[in-house]
Amino acid sequence: MATDFYSTSAEFYEMVAQRHVRTSSGPLTTALRMVDPAQGPVVEIGAGTGRLTELIAGRLRTADILAVEPSTPMRAVLTSRVFGDPDLRRRVTVVADQAPELRLPARISAVVVFGVLGHLDAADRGRLWELLHSRLPPGAPVAVELMGGHEARSLPPIRMLRETIGAQTYEWWTSAEAVEPKLMRWRTTWKVLRGEDVVRTVDDTYDWATLSLEELAAESGMTARPLGGTGVPGSPEIGVLIR
Repeated sequence: MATDFYSTSAEFYEMVAQRHVRTSSGPLTTALRMVDPAQGPVVEIGAGTGRLTELIAGRLRTADILAVEPSTPMRAVLTSRVFGDPDLRRRVTVVADQAPELRLPARISAVVVFGVLGHLDAADRGRLWELLHSRLPPGAPVAVELMGGHEARSLPPIRMLRETIGAQTYEWWTSAEAVEPKLMRWRTTWKVLRGEDVVRTVDDTYDWATLSLEELAAESGMTARPLGGTGVPGSPEIGVLIR
């Protein structure tokens, strides 16, 4: 079952989320054009700190949104973001459910699953697809984000981000190793620097299943449609599964 993969580095996530919205907004907006909000709420699984929640609400002005985030520190930022915006506060419900254990209404209009599916094993993904099938109307989209590359591979350390806040600079480094043909073990390190001195480091490790859109379509029983990326280096691969 999925657990909380983000608490260790949650304090830095907003720096990543800002760029994530920039690289994901185009394909996600394309997927949201398929949504009929009258069918029920949009379910966002893995809402994080709420950056994409804001985007969904802005593109679908009449939709209710069920924002699912099991990480306590991430959910704290998400709830603060929703509480501080009168429109979001009226339309967004924040819940702490794990992905395979979602408590959903009888009907939903769409699902957004970004940064989540690779954390789930095949059994948990199967439970999720079964749950969604019974609630999605025909033609409703499930927008999914993949991390690129459909076979596990090892990657050397690379700096993904460098930002400055006040007197400190923050660097995000990632690397990966192939532990199975379809499973990668990612290692991340956040470095906090003052000048040239590293004053703090935060390390984290998690496993990620390498899945293609075609594999997700086969196991979910849905039709796949790639939406591509933005062409920006490091941008995610995004597709949509159609019920």
